[in-house]
Amino acid sequence: MRFAVIVILGALAVMPARAEPLHVGTPAGGNFTFIPVRVGTDQGIFTKHGLEVEVTDFGGGAKLQQAMVAGSVDMAVSAGTDLSFIAKGAPALAVAAVGNRPPLGMTVPYDSPIRTVDDLKGKRVGVTTKGSLTEWLMLQLIKKQGWSKDDVTLIAIGSELSGNVALLTTGQIDAVVAPPALGVQLELTKRGRLLLSSFDIGRDFLGESIYASNAIMHDHPDTVRNFIQGWFETIAWMHAHKPETIEAARKYTRYTPEVESREYDLVMPVFSADGHFHPAALQTLQETFVEMGTFEQPPDMTKLYTEAYLPKN
Repeated sequence: MRFAVIVILGALAVMPARAEPLHVGTPAGGNFTFIPVRVGTDQGIFTKHGLEVEVTDFGGGAKLQQAMVAGSVDMAVSAGTDLSFIAKGAPALAVAAVGNRPPLGMTVPYDSPIRTVDDLKGKRVGVTTKGSLTEWLMLQLIKKQGWSKDDVTLIAIGSELSGNVALLTTGQIDAVVAPPALGVQLELTKRGRLLLSSFDIGRDFLGESIYASNAIMHDHPDTVRNFIQGWFETIAWMHAHKPETIEAARKYTRYTPEVESREYDLVMPVFSADGHFHPAALQTLQETFVEMGTFEQPPDMTKLYTEAYLPKN
């Protein structure tokens, strides 16, 4: 009898602890910048860190932040411009920097007369939502061109790529701000072409961040640390496994292997390796919030993020 008890106890000792559920949100499932959370889940990297990650994609950063406020999302991977929601009182903090430049381009219909940025004046350009990174990039481009805000009509069309394509190819919009791979893919069928492979804003930038709700940080701080560690392990795995990453990403982007390979080469260098927030990039966002009219006075950026959960090494 004693032997049986010892055997049972020994078996229990080696059984893995039950993975802790974690609800993670992204603004767009088909955007390569947010694909690592899917790859890390599919490859079992987050499971290794004791997490059962459930991913939900929302139609833009605003809807994602609404979900976080409502408590239906614990953590999020979203645009750096979402720091504005925190400055306005959203119960969350940015806990890791993800990208160091905007991983977005602009696509136009294949037979469009738009050949250069100058041709965008007077046109309708699709962005995801008001206050999004896509809108901010367009406002920066308009400012750089010396135009007024009314010189280009910005239309919120959500983040669903199939919907973006439909609006573009039926002439309801003249261009769309989207991952550059969209333009590359549409060129194959002569439905669209890439006008810009990226936006050059000429300054340091915080493209994307990982966000954590105040509740998860207070109640489960180790969960936040484990997710961040799993994220950076996933980035390292993706750097070392290009063919596997391409196939994993295609499950969500639906691009051809050739297009996904090109997107991999364009976007992988964007990812931060350590998650630290750089002062110059934060200053760019701070100035941007005032330029966009989001705030009358620059918000205190030091209150919007923390590096307390980053890996120590």
